[in-house]
Amino acid sequence: MALADADRIAAARAYVDALVSHDASAVRLHPMCTRTELGVKTGRDGAHIARSLEGGPQFKLIHAISEFEASVDGDTVHSTYYVHVQPKPLGLAARVVESFVVNDDGEITTIVASFSVPRRKAL
Repeated sequence: MALADADRIAAARAYVDALVSHDASAVRLHPMCTRTELGVKTGRDGAHIARSLEGGPQFKLIHAISEFEASVDGDTVHSTYYVHVQPKPLGLAARVVESFVVNDDGEITTIVASFSVPRRKAL
């Protein structure tokens, strides 16, 4: 049975929420999940991606997410949102465009991300 669109979006949102919480326990990553960022492979498997979410220095800079929007096309969730980065007083945020392939078991199998240079943006 096909997974509902809302469940696919929830899987993607759990990943995005973990960018801030640094707690990947709610993120359902397939063991063979890969992540590509700006054309470079940055996640080789689900366990590696989870470890990065929890302790990767590249994610420790993120302190908030805003303007999350998502749509579903087949098994792919297309999302856009802003990541707000440290130091907080500068008010910097980068727009992220990220796609998540979510299988019918609710596991993320592929993540493809791109983002802009952080710019001043109110939270």
